[in-house]
Amino acid sequence: MRIFTAIIGFLVVLSLGSGLQAQTTPDEALFRDAKLLVYDKSWNAALEKLAELREKYPDSPYAGQALFYKGECLSGLGGRERDALRAYKDYIRLPDAKASLIEESEGSIVDLAFELYEKGDASALRDIEVRLGHDDKVVRYYAAYKLSLVSDKKAAAKAVPVLSRIIETEKDPELLDRARIALLRISPESLKSVEDRKPSPGSPRMLKIRIWNKGEKEPAFSLNIPWALADLALGAMDEDDRAELRKKGYDLNKIVNELAKSKESILRIVGDDGSVIEIWIE
Repeated sequence: MRIFTAIIGFLVVLSLGSGLQAQTTPDEALFRDAKLLVYDKSWNAALEKLAELREKYPDSPYAGQALFYKGECLSGLGGRERDALRAYKDYIRLPDAKASLIEESEGSIVDLAFELYEKGDASALRDIEVRLGHDDKVVRYYAAYKLSLVSDKKAAAKAVPVLSRIIETEKDPELLDRARIALLRISPESLKSVEDRKPSPGSPRMLKIRIWNKGEKEPAFSLNIPWALADLALGAMDEDDRAELRKKGYDLNKIVNELAKSKESILRIVGDDGSVIEIWIE
């Protein structure tokens, strides 16, 4: 009897499953097939399915999401950045757009705009700049990080207020490190200024760099960087660059270890022109 009951139960579940499958609507089936093709990176085939869905079933609850996945396909194809931007922008304007997909769309818009900028379209930066004021802080932060990478320093400087705000208000170490590196990339002076303003329960160890020109009493260049950030940047240095320094007599690993242990000026470099560089931690 138990075996018979188990078999009957299995057949009931199987029949229910078949009934649910039979209830799948044609638009849902198209959408499901299109998503599978997107995940397989079969961009052109997916685009055909998405176009068919929107053409045959314009009022389908899946028609809106099809725009998002259209953007994914066009972005994946390469060379169609502007078409992809249009698809993402059309999606985020929909009244029933999903918050998670809006956030993904905004991030993709930032990436695509950056790609267009690197290909020579300076006007594309506008799509990144306007997102510095986005209500979603994830989008706002990402736009600032991305803008810090552009070669036009005047444009990159527009990210400074957002990056500074991250350093002043956020507590997540990863967020803070990314913001500091981005700000350092744009302007070391901006980083120093915001670190000086930031309230701190203790005094963080600082890496200090001073450069004196020959015969001068005041340093021609002065920079203070939080040691945690400097250590992160030094650790990310390419191995080829490290090897090149070793050829010149500087073992970066040894220098970093010594700096971490001491508060004294342990690195002093005298240039051929008489200039002096000193690096220490305090």
